[in-house]
Amino acid sequence: MGLDDKIGNAAEKLGGKGKEAAGEATGDDRLKAEGQTDQAKGDLKQAGEKVKDAFKKD
Repeated sequence: MGLDDKIGNAAEKLGGKGKEAAGEATGDDRLKAEGQTDQAKGDLKQAGEKVKDAFKKD
């Protein structure tokens, strides 16, 4: 996994946590759900990159 990908995925996950927290604080369920979705996307991208890395090592 490239460093740019790692940073981008971490940023997406962190941004999602921020959105979720803001949604929780303001009672905005839509923003909270959007934050949770962003976090899940970041996790999936990280997992996909790890799979790619595993195949590159072989």
